[in-house]
This record gives sequence, C-alpha cells and structure tokens, in this order.
Amino acid sequence: MDSRMGIDEDSGETKGGMWDLDQKLDQPMDEEAGKLKNMYREKNFSALLLLRLAFQSLGVVYGDLGTSPLYVFYNTFPHGIDDTEDVIGALSLIIYSLTLIPLLKYVFIVCRANDNGQGGTFALYSLLCRHAKIKIIPNQHRTDEDLTTYSRSTFHEHSFAAKTKRWLEAYPFRKNSLLILVVTGTCTVIGDGILTPAISVLSASGGIKVDHPKMSNDVVVVVAVIILVGLFSLQHYGTDRVGWLFAPVVLLWFLLVGGIGIFNIWKYDSSVLRAFSPVYIYRYFKRRKMEGWTSLGGIMLSITGTETLFADLAHFPVSAIQLAFTVIVFPCLLLTYTGQAAYLMQNKEHVVDAFYRSIPDSIYWPVFVIATLAAIVASQATISATFSIIKQALAHGCFPRVKVVHTSKKFLGQIYIPDINWILMVLCIAVTAGFRNQSQIGNAYGTAVVIVMLVTTFLMTLIMLLVWRCHWVLVLLFTVLSLVVECTYFSAVLFKVDQGGWVPLVIAAAFLVIMYVWHYGTVKRYEFEMHSKVSMAWILGLGPSLGLVRVPGIGLVYTELASGVPHIFSHFITNLPAVHSVVVFVCVKYLPVYTVPEDERFLVKRIGPNSFHMFRCVARYGYRDLHKKDEEFEKKLFDNLFLFIRLENMMEGCSDSDEYSLYGQQTQNSADYLLRNNGSLTTGNNNDFTCSTVDSIILPNQGNNTVTSSAHESSQAEVDEMEFLNRCRDAGVVHILGNTVVRARRDSRFYKKIAIDYIYAFLRKICRENSVIFNVPHESLLNVGQIIYV
Repeated sequence: MDSRMGIDEDSGETKGGMWDLDQKLDQPMDEEAGKLKNMYREKNFSALLLLRLAFQSLGVVYGDLGTSPLYVFYNTFPHGIDDTEDVIGALSLIIYSLTLIPLLKYVFIVCRANDNGQGGTFALYSLLCRHAKIKIIPNQHRTDEDLTTYSRSTFHEHSFAAKTKRWLEAYPFRKNSLLILVVTGTCTVIGDGILTPAISVLSASGGIKVDHPKMSNDVVVVVAVIILVGLFSLQHYGTDRVGWLFAPVVLLWFLLVGGIGIFNIWKYDSSVLRAFSPVYIYRYFKRRKMEGWTSLGGIMLSITGTETLFADLAHFPVSAIQLAFTVIVFPCLLLTYTGQAAYLMQNKEHVVDAFYRSIPDSIYWPVFVIATLAAIVASQATISATFSIIKQALAHGCFPRVKVVHTSKKFLGQIYIPDINWILMVLCIAVTAGFRNQSQIGNAYGTAVVIVMLVTTFLMTLIMLLVWRCHWVLVLLFTVLSLVVECTYFSAVLFKVDQGGWVPLVIAAAFLVIMYVWHYGTVKRYEFEMHSKVSMAWILGLGPSLGLVRVPGIGLVYTELASGVPHIFSHFITNLPAVHSVVVFVCVKYLPVYTVPEDERFLVKRIGPNSFHMFRCVARYGYRDLHKKDEEFEKKLFDNLFLFIRLENMMEGCSDSDEYSLYGQQTQNSADYLLRNNGSLTTGNNNDFTCSTVDSIILPNQGNNTVTSSAHESSQAEVDEMEFLNRCRDAGVVHILGNTVVRARRDSRFYKKIAIDYIYAFLRKICRENSVIFNVPHESLLNVGQIIYV
C-alpha cells in the first residue's frame, strides 16, 4: 500500500478514490458515539467528609515532604557551621522555599491542573492531548470526544490559545520534543522512587548512633537495608490494607515535630524568628558567596516530596489536599525547621544529626520509632506514585507491557507492579549500600526533584494557555517566577553532580532510552498497520463467503486500528483458505482520559451486509482503568454484540416517526439508556441487562402499536442471526493475534539498528505478550507472524 495516500485515522480524512469508497463502507462510529452525552459532574463534599479526607491525605500524600527535616540541615552544612548567622540565612531560605514552591505553586496552582483528580506528568500530557492533536499515535476518533470524561474546552480561532495549539501541531519535531519532556519527567519520578526510600530510611536509622556514638556506620546501613527489603516485600498487599495506619502515624509525626520545634524555640533561641525576614537571604549569599550558592542543594531537600504530592493526587479532592497542607503540614514544618535552627544556634557542632540531637531525652525513643515509621510511610507514598506514573506511561504506549495488579477494588489508583517493585528494591539497596551516607544521596535526590519541577513548570505553561486560557501576562508571570526559583536550585545541584548527583541522571537516562525506544517501535508498528490495511472494497468484492471456506466458529481478530481491515487478516486468509463464519475485529485502545465509564466502553458496528457476519468492536480504556483480562472481557464483548443486533433489528423496523415515539414517549431513564446504547453497547453496571430483557424495558412502555408491529416484523431476522451467532460461539472462539517482528532496514544508521534490532527486540522478548494480557487460552490462540522493516 502506498504510504503517500496520507491516511490520517485521527481526522478520518483520506486521499484517493479507493479510500473515499472505504469511508462510505466503513465509516467512523460518529452516530454510535454521538449519543453518549457529557454527564461528568464535580463532586461536592460535606465539611465533615472533607475533614476526614484531609486527615487521610496526610498518610498518602505528605509522608515524603514531612520526613525532610531528618536530613536538610546536615546536607546544607556538610562541612559544619562557621557562623551562627548562616543558620538564620539557611532557615530563611527554607521558609520561603516552602512558601513559594509547595504552598503557592503546587497546592494552590498545579493541583488544580489535575486530570479529573489524576496527577503526574502524564496526566498533564493527557490533558494537553485532548486540547491539541499532539499525540504521536493518532488512534483517536472524533467519537472519542463524546465520552463523558473527555472534557475539553474550545477557543476562538484568533486567540492566543489557538495560535499556541497550531504552533504545537505544526511540526512532528515539536510533538516529539514535548513527549520527550514528559518522559524525562516520568523517568526522574522513577528516580525519586529509588532515592526517597534510601535517604528517608537511612536518615531515620541514623538515630541509633546518637544514643550509641561508637556504633559502626555499617550497622546503620544494615538496619536500613533490612527495613527496605521488608518495605518492598510488603508492596504486594497494597496500600489499602495498611492505609489505616498511615494517616495516624504521619499526623502524630507532624504534631510531634511541631511541638518539639516550639519547645526548642522557647528553650534555646527565640531570635531565630527573625529569619522570616527575606533580608537574611541576601546576607547569607553575601557572606558565603559560592559556598552559599552550592548549599542550595541542601535547602532544596526541604521541598522534596512536593512532586510526589502531585503524582499521588488520585485518591483525594484538591480541597482536602489544600486543607491538610495549610492547617497541619505547612505550620508544623515551619516550626520544626525553626526549632532545629534554634538548637543549632547554641550547638552548631551537632549539625550532622541536628534533628535527633534536638529531641528532649525523655521522648527520644518514642520519636525515633515514629520517625522510622514515618520514613516507611514516606517511602510507600513515593513507590505508589512510581507505580501510578508507570501505568500512565504504559497506557500511552511509552513503557513495555508489564503486569499491573490492582490491590484495591475500592480505589482503582492503588496498584502494584511486581517487576518494577523488585527493580526499585535492587536499585534502592544498591544506592543505600553504595553511598552509605546521607550527604551524597541527598545530592542525588535534589537533582531528581528539581528536574521534575522544571518539567512540571513547562507543562503548566501549556496547560494555562490551552486548557485554562489564562491571559498571557499571567502565564508569563507564573512561568518566570517558577523558572527563576527552580533554575536557581538547578544551577546549585549541578555543582554536586560529581558528588552523587550523577545517580538520578544515569537512572533517568536508562529509563528514557527504554521508554523512548519502546514508543518509537510502537509508533512504527502502528504506521505499518495504517499504511498496509486492507481496502473494504476488496473485502466486499470477495462476496459473502469472502472467496473462502467459512468454517463454524467465531474469529476475534485483534488490531490496533479502529477503522479498516488490518493487514494480519489479509495475510491470514491469503495463507489459509478458510475463515470463521463470524469475524469480529477487536480494537483495544487507551485514550488520554483517566477512565472510560463502563457503559461507554464498547462501541460495536457491523461491517458490510448482514450476510457477511463481520463486526467491529472498539474497547476503550483510560490510563487508570483496570483491564478485564479474564473471561469477563470476552463475555462482555459478546453481550454487547448480541445487544447491538437486537437494537439494530429493532431500529430497522421503525420509521422516523416511530423512532421519535420510541425515544420520546418513555421515561427519561429508559430514553437515556437507549440513546447511550443504540450502537454503543453496555458493560459494568448493566451486566444483568441481556438481550432477553430488551422487550420488557422497551415494548410495554410504548403505547404505540406501530412500534410493536415493526418490532415483530424484524424479530424473525433477529432471532435467526442470534441463533446463528450462538451456534458459532458454541463451535468455538479463536483469538487471532498478530506477532509482528520489527527490524531495522539494512541501510539504516547504526544507532537505529542498535535501538530496533537489539534494545526493542530485547524489550519485546521480556515484556508480556498480548495473549497473556487478554488471558487467551493456548488452545484458542492463533498467532499470525509478519516481519516489518522500519
């Protein structure tokens, strides 16, 4: 097939006479999906429920940010404190960093940019994909925009937002650059998932040495490693089972550190409160010069966990996040940092373990236990965020297929990825045992965090332009202020690249190569399917038997195409002169939405005349959805297929006035139900709604004899086809999957050969097969092999 035909599945526009004919024969499902109305509504929460959610958010969202006081001052002054005025300057920097980044930027601005409650870099990217055609794999149709969760805004053609949209869409290079930016942010979040448990648990374990100064550092490392192994080994239980313990632990932690801070301010030096004046920041840099500049890498650790706050947004409303931060987290963090500074004013030689030294002796061991538990909770939050963001990347075709286990039926966002869990554990233990001290891990941690923040700033700029449609002055103000603060921190952490800061860069680079190569191979496979799909006119020219023997049974042909006949089907019937009596082309695709409601998941359409017994079924999922991989998927597919036939025959028996009567005379619920399901079939809550119950819902309520007689006229054809489909289903269902091998052309450049022939080929071997994802029995599986050269 000539690739110059300019096929664009997204727009549905094609060039060339044959493809014009195809559009008439196999049109996108505009009519089927157009009946799905936008019904999404924001939830309203009572004051009591909001307080409960704010309390619960402490354990899931703020654990990482809350354990930063364990190591900030040590990483800010790794070589000791020369002048106590430096403590005031460092405290002033911490105060204003917490105010500008977590409070103003993230809690009150970035959290509002969530995708229906979902956070993280890919959630922002999904939001942008709905407002501009920037998705690299153009497998979306206009029909997808009718989903209730596909919220988007329109803007005037000459507005600044429209100009930005056209600028982004103009060249593939810009789309690729944006994707690389998003993937880079994702990779650094994965780096966070490795570094957060390492530094949090190691810092908490270090409290043992305060009571036993002669203890070897090796003992602390061993204790930290044991805790880490236990933490990662418990991940398969999911956060739902142990979540009840998280919030009380973190709340107790914040109240303890806040109370200790007040005690230290009163006992040691209340003059540290002058650090609330930004003048001391200027004096700090004037006095310490370059050394003060590089110490920003330690100050940066006071806001680590902010990026996790956004990635873990899925379970709580933004108002609960804002309430918890402003009432509990922010005041307690300010108090604990100020209390440590007051202690260091009189004990500057104790900066190495300032947090534990500043604890009153009478409550030392209880605080040590709570600190260790809080470090574990902080690690859990970051690991969960890593799982979530990898699943988002997986849905966008940017990560090899891995096993995703949903650990909670109540919260779909709580997942566990075994392969990633053990990779994180090995790397986390390697970092802990390799560096053996907080300082170098802290340098690495700060580098990872600031990169994520910079990526978020760039994406937020586009969100403010395309989604919020803010005035360009406000966008410029937000971008400039954010970049000034974050670029300042970034320049400081660059000085520490050789002191541990290289670790997240190496980790991010490794995952970036994996994710981009996988996405590149996925795009090439999709382009091959698009340009080699079979003409529907050719299929129709074969006649009802397709020019082959029609054997009993149903063939489910899996394809990534939502329109047209895939190449594997023509390849199959060319080599095997037989095809099943019923053929269903199944397209499972992920959309840039957080979820697709169950009753909008399947779209079913007939291909060709009734005698062909050919159908298309598109199953649509959001990046948060649980894919029903067992027999339930096949069952729902057939339930929707049978319901489609019943409704199709019923509609064919109605005139225009009958249709008006059918939808206008019945109750609103029945009308809405039929409107949603005429050509678009139901799952989920409507599992009990089988073909045999259609008459009981529709016909008795008509009060219209014309409709009843029309239904009876078409009933015989309907019964015949239903019986035929049931006989074919009983004869056997065969799942036909393509097994495509991607190879680089001989004249390709060496780096492309390495990427495709080695890296992508290796990832294809170790990732999960489609047959495993769909849980297809081996006896029902038929692989159609083909080799493509890119």
